[in-house]
Order: sequence, then structure tokens, then C-alpha cells
Amino acid sequence: MAECGLPRGKRDLRVQVMAEIPANIILADRFAERFDAFSIGSNDLTQLTPGVDRDSALLAPLFDERAPAVPDSVRRLIDLAHRAGRPVGLCGQRPGDDADFARLLVRAGIDSISVAPDSFLAVKENVAAAEREIAEHREHHAA
Repeated sequence: MAECGLPRGKRDLRVQVMAEIPANIILADRFAERFDAFSIGSNDLTQLTPGVDRDSALLAPLFDERAPAVPDSVRRLIDLAHRAGRPVGLCGQRPGDDADFARLLVRAGIDSISVAPDSFLAVKENVAAAEREIAEHREHHAA
């Protein structure tokens, strides 16, 4: 990129990586050396972590977005990226469809969530509810 006149950091140029495969999570500290930010592609990560093709009629029943490896991967990536000073965003439908997943993202410290316009209100409500729960939990434990 620098050879083509696009040096990283010049004029606020940031290079981000889509975290959609398990290798992005496993090697997050190394990816953080080369990239300025991460964006979790939740649909692909959910499909590729357990290795199940959600579009296959034979395998679709095995596709479970709540499989423990997926939220564990999301938490791990956010933790490792933040240790390296890198922000993490998420793009995908799931935070609007699944309030528990939105709660997980907020608790894990996600920096941004990018969604389709038709799910914006649901995501906003789910994130706000999760933030209220966290604030109430902190207040309760501070008392």
C-alpha cells in the first residue's frame, strides 16, 4: 500500500481486517500488528467456527448460532484486540435478532455495531437494554 502512495496512518488511513475465520481469532495478536482495527463478520464466523454450512439442507439443523465456540471467539477477539489497542466492530444481523448476543457484545466491550437499516431499531433497543443492565449491576455492587 505504501508503495502505491497509501501509507498506513497518513491522512488517517486505517487498515481493518474482517474477522470471519477462526484463524483471525487464534492469531488476533499477530493480526493486530498489521491492522488498525477488526470487524467481526458474525454470519461467516458463526458458520466457519463449527464448520457447518448453514445453506446445506443436510447440515442446516446442526447450525446453531449459540454454539459456545462462537461467543467465546467473539469475547477472545475483543479482549486480544483491545490489549493491542485495536478497536473491534461487528457487522451482522444477529444483534438485532438476538438480545442475548447484543448483551454479550456490550459486556465484552465491542466498540461498534454495523447493521442493516431494517434491524437498526432492534439493535439499538437490545444494546441499550444491555447497557442498562450493566449499569444497574455496577450500581448494585457499588452500594
